[in-house]
Amino acid sequence: MKRSDFIRNTGMLVGGSIVSANNLPSLSRVKEKTFNLDYAPHQGMFKASAGANFLDEIQYMYDLGFRSIEDNGMPGRDVQEQQKIGELLAKLGMRMGVFVVPKGGNGANTLAAGKQEHVDIFLKGCRESVEIAKRVNAKWVTVVPGDYERKLPIGVQTANVIEGLKRGAEIFEPHGISMVLEPLSDTPNLFLRYSDQAYEICKAVNSPSCKILYDAYHQQKNEGNLINLMNQCWSEIAYIQVGDNPGRKEPTTGEVNFKNIFKWLYNKGYKGVVGMEHGMSKSGKEGEQALVNAYREVDSFLK
Repeated sequence: MKRSDFIRNTGMLVGGSIVSANNLPSLSRVKEKTFNLDYAPHQGMFKASAGANFLDEIQYMYDLGFRSIEDNGMPGRDVQEQQKIGELLAKLGMRMGVFVVPKGGNGANTLAAGKQEHVDIFLKGCRESVEIAKRVNAKWVTVVPGDYERKLPIGVQTANVIEGLKRGAEIFEPHGISMVLEPLSDTPNLFLRYSDQAYEICKAVNSPSCKILYDAYHQQKNEGNLINLMNQCWSEIAYIQVGDNPGRKEPTTGEVNFKNIFKWLYNKGYKGVVGMEHGMSKSGKEGEQALVNAYREVDSFLK
């Protein structure tokens, strides 16, 4: 599933009115126990129960026991909406997970080519992301270096990516923000696809503002051997996302043993966000309950 399809399918750019965090209507439900790991849902996952308003849904997520959210499309929201989301997250004590840096190297705008116009677009997106992050108190932003440049040797492409990311890191470092590089499985045309490749790049950039986003769904497709490779690259991994394979749905719907993966993360002392960047196996309220049940099941082993 392409990132653009995922954003469209999960409704992360849903419009509609926004209410003030201080005037948020209460949702009549009993607050559930906080999860052991910090799972982060997206807008639309609880729309059937909470409604289309994102602030209502964030409150509903909190009541279900979630303590973070993700929103890849945050840059597409207007400033007022970003501010109100940030205010509500602060009020609830929730964390903002990743959003995608605008024009952050996706597709043909590739850092691997070493073209100045591509670097300029990327750096403009980095500067815009700093201001967005301030409104929602985000500490991580997703970056994908873009497509493979077939006219250049892989070593030259890698050097080009490293140099571009060093420039981006200089923008983010003063603000304590980490751009997290995400190896993807969407297409073989992408430059960044493997965890060891991302590890090599982050080591070369050598900045706290350039780390790895390890998405178990993509890496199960690309390379497997998830726990072993996470362990080898652990010093550079700052963020985790999940989705089962095949299908990119919630844990327990595919072949990935998330009970063992989450137990490994928990025992490793991971305190970061676990982004729920996946679809749902069922629709409506039934699907929402199945989603919560799946996370309760895999989380119950973490004691």
